[in-house]
This record gives sequence, C-alpha cells and structure tokens, in this order.
Amino acid sequence: MAEQVLTHQIISEEEQIVLRTPKDYSDHVIEMIETYGEFSIGIKEFLVQGNKVYVRWKHVGEIDGYEPTGLPVIQIASAVYRIENEKISEYWIQIDKTGIQRQLEFNKNIK
Repeated sequence: MAEQVLTHQIISEEEQIVLRTPKDYSDHVIEMIETYGEFSIGIKEFLVQGNKVYVRWKHVGEIDGYEPTGLPVIQIASAVYRIENEKISEYWIQIDKTGIQRQLEFNKNIK
C-alpha cells in the first residue's frame, strides 16, 4: 500500500471518502478478527485492466457479541484497486451490510 490511500466506501447508500494509511488498514484487519473470530475469505473473481484490479470475495465467519447459533455469517464484497508505483493508492469498496444484518436477525430468531 502507498503511504496514503484514498478509500471510497458506501455507507447507507452514501459515498464517503477516507484517507487511510497502511497502519489504518492493519488496525482494520485486527478489528475484523476481533469481530468475526476465525474466518475465511475466498476470492471469487479477480480481473485486471490497466492500473486497476477488481476483486470480489466471500467472507465467512461469526460475529462476536451475538449468541452463537452455529450458523455462519456470510459477507459478499468487492473492490476496485488503483495501482500506482506497484502499490495500492486508491480503492472503491462495496459491502452488502444489509445482508449481514439480515443474517444476524435470522440467526437470532432461529435460536
């Protein structure tokens, strides 16, 4: 990653732009581990065009703070990364957060 990465994210259907550093991203990964515990990420699609890379993945884990049901929580997400000087310098990310919330509600109701 570049020293500063411009991040475009969608929150409640509104685009937000955040400037991140490699440390910010590292902290985010730690937060994900704390939230999901052990989880897996599988790359479903990987495309390259010029200096942009598209990745779609499936993330499977459980959310801490919710009574475990034995059912996984699945997150589908994708991002387009812009590469500059062989480093990620900007990216646009979309995550199905509504789908995660619906799974949590469903899992809670079947218990």
